[in-house]
Order: sequence, then C-alpha cells, then structure tokens
Amino acid sequence: MPLKTIEEIKRDLKNRIYHPVYVFQGEEPYYIDQLAGIIENGVLNEMEREFDQVVLYGKDCDAAGLASTAKRYPMLSGYQVVIVKEAQEMKALFPKAQKEDAEKKEGSKEKDDPLLNYILNPQPSTILVFCVKYKGLDKRGKIFKAIDKNGVVFEMKKIYEDKLAPWIEQYLFAGGTKITPKAALLMADHLGNDLSRIANECDKLRINLKKDEIIDLHHIELYIGVSKDFNVFELQKAIGEKDFLLSMKIANYFADNPKEHPIQATIAVMYNFFTKLLLYHSLPDKSKNSVVAALKINPFFIRDYIQAAGNYSYLKLESIISLLKEYDLKSKGVGSNSTPDGDLLRELIVRINHS
Repeated sequence: MPLKTIEEIKRDLKNRIYHPVYVFQGEEPYYIDQLAGIIENGVLNEMEREFDQVVLYGKDCDAAGLASTAKRYPMLSGYQVVIVKEAQEMKALFPKAQKEDAEKKEGSKEKDDPLLNYILNPQPSTILVFCVKYKGLDKRGKIFKAIDKNGVVFEMKKIYEDKLAPWIEQYLFAGGTKITPKAALLMADHLGNDLSRIANECDKLRINLKKDEIIDLHHIELYIGVSKDFNVFELQKAIGEKDFLLSMKIANYFADNPKEHPIQATIAVMYNFFTKLLLYHSLPDKSKNSVVAALKINPFFIRDYIQAAGNYSYLKLESIISLLKEYDLKSKGVGSNSTPDGDLLRELIVRINHS
C-alpha cells in the first residue's frame, strides 16, 4: 500500500475506515502525535476505552507480548486499539543487523519473529499503531514491507524553514484567524521549526484576540516577546534600503541580546536575502508574478526586494555574499578569531554598507 498523506489518513479515520496496522514516523513529531491522538480519542467511546484500548511505550514492549496483546478480541466494541508510543525505542522494530547474526539465523523462518508473524496475519478487529519519532523503519526490512502491505505508513520530514510562515498562516486560517505575512515570518524565525511549539503559540495568540482581529507585529511582540522593531527582518529591510544608522541601531540591540539573536542565525537570514537579490538580477522576466515564483517569496515583500536590488548591483551582491561566508566562519572561530559576535556583526554591516 503506498504511503498515505495526512489528509487521506484523517479523511479515512473520520469516515471510520480503519486499517489493522499504522506506522506514524519521521522527524516531525507534531503530526505523529496528532494522528495518534485522533485514533486514541476517536475510535472508541470513553467506556469502551476502559476495556478495549491499550497504550504502551516502546522501551517496555517486547515482540511476543505485543503480538499477544494485539491478538486479543475486543470486549465491548467492534475494535481493540493498541497504541505504541515512543516506538523508536522498541528493539523489535529496529533489530541490529550484524552480519554474523544474519549468518547464524540464515534459513530461520518468519514464525520465529512473533511481531512480524502478527503483522503478516493481523487480527482484523485490532488497530495497532506505532508512533516512531525522529526516525523511520528500514524500508528494506521485513517489518516495514509487512506493514506496508497490510497497513498504513505515514512519514513526516522536518518542514523546511521557507515553508514555516505559510504553515503558520494556514494553521491560523483553518481556525478562523488571519495573520499578516510579516508577523508570520517573524514568528517562524523566532520559534524555529518545532511545529508543536508553533501550534501552541498560535493557539495562545488566538485566545488573546478580539473578534475579527488580525494578528500583526504588535501581537507578536506583546504575546510572544519578539520586538517588532528590532528583529532580523527589520535589519534585512534597513540594509536593503541602505539605512546605515538604523542597521547599526538594530545590530547594537542584537549585540546586547546575543541569546535571542545569535549571529549565525542572523547571517543565515541575510545570506538568503542577498542570494535572492542575486537571482532577481538574473531574471529575464521581472514581472511581479515571475519574481514571486522565482524567489519563492510572499507578494507582500516584493517591493522590498525590488528596492534593495536597485541599491545593490550584481557585482556588489557577489562581494556581499563572500563577506557573509567570511563572517560566518569567523563567528564559528575559524582562524582562531576571538572578536565578540556583536563586534563582528557591526563590522559586517559596515563592510556591506561600503560594498
């Protein structure tokens, strides 16, 4: 059975279309918890869960015990639900494939593996769920192939940084709330790619909003604690506009708050900005739609890029990108550099301004 998307799985669960085995795995735990929660709270009612639902943890599970539990018949419901959380710690799912062990076991039959044997012949009235966080089953292994044949596999990789702001906008919009593009971008930069944390902060913002209020920079500053005036995107904009005084003012703020604004993260955002400006100069078609598609930016920010491109020629941008690489290495101590990060950032901005 092909790997399913989260939308397909949610639709099936809503329509009470169940499969005997599920594996929710990958680097992003948010969706793993979400899907497991739908099954944990949605298949059986409260009374049925008392008798026909079992929640286990991988480190406490052995293959024979789990297989025996899964084979049981439900008492009150039409289904028994067995959920294995933290299944990445279950040894039976991740056997150590040492060569000598393989040679010793050569010719052994599948019946010697109780978990594999169960998955090959699952109990139709049991819904067995494995929550495998931060890793995935070996797709070449027998366990994965058996689950892929008789069940459903959902795999979620970490979301790319450039997809975080749209994810925030979509998450809030699904709950009836809007957010400005700049606020979403600032929120994504501050929170990183931990979707559970982002979702919690979005919910907190929504609770504090008035009816029909749109989340903007003021709300991000008030409820999440990120300055609407002194952040990496305001620095990016100031540099793009060649506003040297404002750039240095923000750099000084960063120097006084190094934990909230590490220089490596600041350089990474600036590098992304200037490489997109470089790409802008090379575009044969500089119409709005073409630029938005090529640079993969929100149309809201296109004016900033056009203005910055007018201030920095292609040759200047090449020089600035080299500077960013140089200062990124310096910030990591390459060449035995001992200059404080705040001084490095100020020095970098001065050199960019004179490029």
